[in-house]
Amino acid sequence: MIRTMNGHAPRVDPSAYVNELAYVVGDVEIGAGSTVWPCAVIRADEGKIRIGRNTHIQDGSVVHTGGFAEIGNENNIGHSVVIHAAKVGDRCLIGNNATLLEHVEIGDDCLVAANSLVRTGTKVPSGSFVVGAPAQIRPLTEAHRARLGKVERFATLARMYKDSGL
Repeated sequence: MIRTMNGHAPRVDPSAYVNELAYVVGDVEIGAGSTVWPCAVIRADEGKIRIGRNTHIQDGSVVHTGGFAEIGNENNIGHSVVIHAAKVGDRCLIGNNATLLEHVEIGDDCLVAANSLVRTGTKVPSGSFVVGAPAQIRPLTEAHRARLGKVERFATLARMYKDSGL
């Protein structure tokens, strides 16, 4: 469901896919080729949210801000992730159930492990592996790096859903 609030209508690129069971409201911009899957909530009722191109917000995730949140290009935001007033660079993988609190900045080419809790104000340099609760920052290994930027399958899934009228 895509809803206008306080005169702000979400702007969704025509090539993006927003599932009918997702909730997108307010000053939200979703870029080309991006997807928002069932039960995801993108709520910009008190601020702005920008999602780049070819970024995928998976089932049950929440993106919210009282100011500004930005998610860059070619990201995979896993299932049940919480991103609250944070910034995520490009080509990142945010693992299932991870939480990014206010004013977190994740650089490009980062992997945030499942169930990690990134505390308020944390600045994560590009090329980092983030793991734990509270999260610890480590360098990416080549095995980690191989997992980043693997977003093509979501474009295929989005086409299947659109072609099926879903």
